[in-house]
Parts: sequence; C-alpha cells; structure tokens
Amino acid sequence: MPSLCVSCKGKGLCGRPACPILERFKSLGTTAKLSDNIFGASPPSVFVGRYGYPQVSAGPLIPPEVTASDAAVYDSPGSWNNLGIRDIVGLRSSLVRSNMKFNVKDASNPDTMLHKTQELALSEKPVDTEVWFSKVPRVGLRFDGVLSPMGPAGEVTKLDIAQNPVVPRQVDKAVSDTDARAVDEIEELYNADITVDHINRLLSIGLLGKQRKIVPTRWSITATDDMVGKMLIDEIRYFPEVNDILLYSGGLHGNHFEILVFPGAFAYELIEIWMPKAVWSTGATSVESDWEDYGGKKGYSNLGGGYYAARLPVLEHLHRMRRSANVFAIREITPDYWAPLGVWVVREAAREAVSSVPVRFDSVNDALNDMSLRINTVSEVWRPKSKLLDKKMNQKRLMDFL
Repeated sequence: MPSLCVSCKGKGLCGRPACPILERFKSLGTTAKLSDNIFGASPPSVFVGRYGYPQVSAGPLIPPEVTASDAAVYDSPGSWNNLGIRDIVGLRSSLVRSNMKFNVKDASNPDTMLHKTQELALSEKPVDTEVWFSKVPRVGLRFDGVLSPMGPAGEVTKLDIAQNPVVPRQVDKAVSDTDARAVDEIEELYNADITVDHINRLLSIGLLGKQRKIVPTRWSITATDDMVGKMLIDEIRYFPEVNDILLYSGGLHGNHFEILVFPGAFAYELIEIWMPKAVWSTGATSVESDWEDYGGKKGYSNLGGGYYAARLPVLEHLHRMRRSANVFAIREITPDYWAPLGVWVVREAAREAVSSVPVRFDSVNDALNDMSLRINTVSEVWRPKSKLLDKKMNQKRLMDFL
C-alpha cells in the first residue's frame, strides 16, 4: 500500500495546516530584491490557483528584470534536462506570481486585466510585462506534486503588456472559434505542432471551448495530458501490433523508467515505486499501480497526474512507430529525487526512456529479468502488482492447452 504522503503529495490529506515535507524546502532558491512594481519578460507563463473555486486567483508569472532573450528557460521543462534540481528550483523561485481574483466564468467576458493575461497566454515567445502590486510581493517558495515550483506572490492593482505577443496562426484560429469543443481544438493544436505546455496554458486561462472557463493550472495540466493521450489512443488501437519485444530504459532527476513494449492489442500499465528517502516517502518502499486495456481508462487514475504524464510520451512513441502494443512501465523514484519539481518531470523522464535505443528480447520473461537488474526494488515486491503481466501469463498458459 502507498503511504499517505505518497498519495497526498502536499494536498493536505493528513489535516495538518502545513505539509511537513514541503516545509523543508522553503529555504531553497533565491529571489531578487522586490518592490511593488516589477518589470520583466514573462516566459510566457500564467498560473491559476484552485483555492476558493469558482473564485480563483490568476495572473502572469514574471522573473523581475529578465529580458525576453533570457526568459523562456524559466518555464521550459524540456530544456531543464541538464540542470540539477537545485538549479531548477533556483530558476523557478525567481518567478513572481501576479494574483488577480476572477470567477471562472469571467473567461468569456474578461475585464481589462484578464484580457491582457489571456493575450500573454497566446504567445509562443516571452512577452515584456509590467505589474504593480498593492504591496511588495510576499517572499516564499511554493511546491506540490503537480505544479512546478514558484516564487513570491502578490495582489495586482495594474497590469501592462509592453509588447505584442507572438501568436501562432493555429492558436489564433482555435481561440477565435467559439463554436468548437475544447477537445477538438486541442486535437487541432496538437496536430499543428503546438506544444502541450502552450495548449495547457490556453486551456487554463479560458481560451478554448464553447463554454469558456478558467481552469486551475493543476487540473488543466492533467486534462491536457489526458485529452491528447486519448486522441493518440483512438488511432493507435487500429495500428498493427509490434512484432518485437522491446525494452527502453532511462530517466531524469531521480525518476528512473523501464518501459517494456510487446505484441498485443493496446494496453498500458504503470507501476510506481517510491523508495525510502525519495521526496514524498516517509519510511518503507511504497508500490502502487494502475492500468488500462483496449477499452480505455475508466475514471481518474489512483496514481494521479503522473499516470497521464508518463503515458503521453509512450503514446507519442507508438504513434510515430505506427504500431499498437502492450506497454508495461515501471517508474522507480529514488532518493536522488529529493525535492518536488512537478508532474512535468514524470513526462520528461518517460520521454528520455523512450528516446533510448531499445533492447530486443525473445520473451517477456527475459525482458523482465533484464529490467530487474536496473530496478533497486526486488521483483517480488512489484511484479505481483501487475494486472497486465498477469493477463499476459494467463493467456500464455491458456494457449498451452489449445
């Protein structure tokens, strides 16, 4: 069974006023000297909180005095692979959250400040932005299991965008279409090579769909991963099956993946192993799993957003191969993952794995034995958790009698 902390990841399920794990990280990061007036280039990035829903806080994230040529890296997970965890926290701690209060339904009829925030979210490149706060932003670091770390926050009295956003034609077209469903617009944007991060930003600030609403960022991240994933699955189901048994290995920032791809109608399973002394672990090794077969995922995953984040690179890889397959994935979280960076690290770690050169095997058992050599937790702990492997072995035993 997973520990409460592994399941909670800072959401407050224990009932404490502050998460004792997150409290450890408040001293990390550095913050530039702040005032009640900040100018800098937003990466571009916006954040929408969930507390008080349907009344929410939203606004741009801005690194003070950072120019457009340097700003993109502050909200670009794909460029952080060669950085250390402390370096990433340092970058993110410099981002100041601009908080303005809105009702989620305000997206369809925005006031001036929400409209400017939406304009910024359209851009694919950093946007020079100036913000005036009611008082100097409160210094602090924010962590949790889904969101990237963020720095100080303050209530906004005035917001200006100092340059025109650079808006891709496909984004402008999607946002202008108020008769299309959000899921259809997301499919069109993804097929037009608009990044998942950009799509998430548009969804979060209420720029997609018929009935437009602001969506808390932590929800929109998982919703985007899930919707794009389902779109890919709808095509993958009808591709021919892979012919080989392939094993991919790799990871990032203490998140190690072993991804086994073998012949069969589409199915996907993820096992998460939290080792002692990894960021959310409080004692013994915690192991949990979730899966879906050809019929698709029913309900929300018990693994949270990490399930959908890890699934997306795998689906993209199968889609590029034009093949369907059974996919058995293990994510082992080691003590090297010592501070929470957000669910993006799961997506990028899985992407690193499927980008590796696969090893071919003659049997699934041979592949599992090889996989076990790189998993710190013995197979007797995680293998019984797998429904996909159990189904595969049962099919094999049934074939012996035919």
